Amino acid sequence: MNKILVTGGCGYIGSHTVVDLAENGFEVISADNFSRSNPLILQGIEKILSHKIINYDVDLCDPKKTENIFIDHPDIKGIIHFAAYKFVDESVREPLLYYQNNIGSLTNLLFCAEKFNIPYFVFSSSCTVYGNPLNMPVTEETPLMQASSPYGATKQMGEQIVTDVTKSKGLKSALLRYFNPVGAHPSVLIGELPIGKPSNLFPAITQTAIGKIKSMQVYGTDYPTRDGSCIRDYIHVCDIAHAHTLAMQYLMEDKPAGFCDVLNLGSGNGSTVLEVIKSFEEITGNQLNYHLGPRRPGDVPAIFSDNKKAKDKLKWELRFDLRSMMETAWNWELNCKKENY
Repeated sequence: MNKILVTGGCGYIGSHTVVDLAENGFEVISADNFSRSNPLILQGIEKILSHKIINYDVDLCDPKKTENIFIDHPDIKGIIHFAAYKFVDESVREPLLYYQNNIGSLTNLLFCAEKFNIPYFVFSSSCTVYGNPLNMPVTEETPLMQASSPYGATKQMGEQIVTDVTKSKGLKSALLRYFNPVGAHPSVLIGELPIGKPSNLFPAITQTAIGKIKSMQVYGTDYPTRDGSCIRDYIHVCDIAHAHTLAMQYLMEDKPAGFCDVLNLGSGNGSTVLEVIKSFEEITGNQLNYHLGPRRPGDVPAIFSDNKKAKDKLKWELRFDLRSMMETAWNWELNCKKENY
């Protein structure tokens, strides 16, 4: 059984990926210090899998503590690196925090990959690397524009670092560019559990609908889109998670040393913020208390993916539509209220 280290394994996408890897025959170890996640998610993972998951409560910016994970587990074969700060607006306010955390943790892990001869590395990237693209949908060949936020810049830098190290040290790597992961595991034992007021659209919607927050704001209504609000490509988190399992299997299929591939992970469809709100109201019967406000620093007007390459290379098939995304997100919110999360 191949052993995989998942960093940020108790975070939103990381937790769903831990489950998917384990269900597909991998042995999984998590590293998550709960600075941006909740220990309740680890309990949810273990309930779904019916067995314990080893988690290292480690700051990956600490080289020695990071190295100790690999000393304890010399049979680790691959790394999937999620652990990073991810909020665009926060990165605009606190750029040094993002550069220190997101780049420091990545370089520490790559030093360990080299030192302990770990051949496979999957990097959690983002569609923010495209900046404000000129044409839609974006493909993996779309030129990268200047990042619109320090968060996006850390993903651009991260991709370059992984690419350079892969070529020089003979790793086999995949750079996965996510669009907008939403929804929750159908069991509703794990899902998105933001700390403080949510910055992402779906938890803002569900927390408003259930009364955790009084109202939500739509950031910008004067963008050059069909209704003036931002267009994004929403994809179910379980589909994103399964793509990581497939990416690790893809790298293990006799790829040459120094191989590095880039893959978009999106639904291929764009929805505006106001369209998503309207759909949620129609599907759940809840009327949202929201107001229209100014643009948010770091946001781009529109971005959605061409996902053909991931479908072809990974044999990736999407299982969840927008309705499923909303239903699982809402059921997760209802369960959080029931369990007093």
